[in-house]
Amino acid sequence: MASEGHRSERLRIVLVEDDEPIRRRLAAILAAWQGAALVAECGTLAEALQAIKAKEFDLLVTDLKLPDGNGIEAIRLLRQTRPDAEAMVISVMTDERIVLDAIEAGAAGYLLKDADSIDLIEAITDVMAGRSPISSRIARVLVRRLSERGDIAAEPAPDKPHLTPREMDILWGIAKGFTYAELAERLNMSRQTVPVHIRNIYRKLQASNRSEAVFEATRLGLIRL
Repeated sequence: MASEGHRSERLRIVLVEDDEPIRRRLAAILAAWQGAALVAECGTLAEALQAIKAKEFDLLVTDLKLPDGNGIEAIRLLRQTRPDAEAMVISVMTDERIVLDAIEAGAAGYLLKDADSIDLIEAITDVMAGRSPISSRIARVLVRRLSERGDIAAEPAPDKPHLTPREMDILWGIAKGFTYAELAERLNMSRQTVPVHIRNIYRKLQASNRSEAVFEATRLGLIRL
């Protein structure tokens, strides 16, 4: 067991997912990742709460809709008992109230279950680096809520970065959740060229992932969701 204040070299993860096939798929992705160690797999809220109390770990990856409760309760317990650990949601739920409740409870990221293995590992890496990976559809929920509250409109109008027409096409694709392969096919371009354009978009928008890019582009008025 690692001493207090010292995190083991491998990221210790507790996974909470009630759907067994999905849990196995996510567990397999994490097991194949050399940078992580899966210390508990939970299928119910009760199991999750027990794991949070009993295990030493760095990250909680949890679904929300569980057979005996809501994963938000697990996130709240995590914040109370293990403030140094992080929490990330993987769910099919996009209801605005649930999304906001999960983030307010302490979730540092919110992915939809259509994320593939690369997205999952990238998202976990982002969370542990202090960033907040959020699926594009969830980012839209947050942008809409900020707009309703006037938080975006109240800010001074910033200078808009210049994106080329091709970069704007790719930005729209990012906002719609297309993969690199889908973007390449839709825009009739090389699969290897897409990441180059995306890196340029991230640099211009000062974003570190697709969710931040969508959020910034919306805030700046470059796109409307």
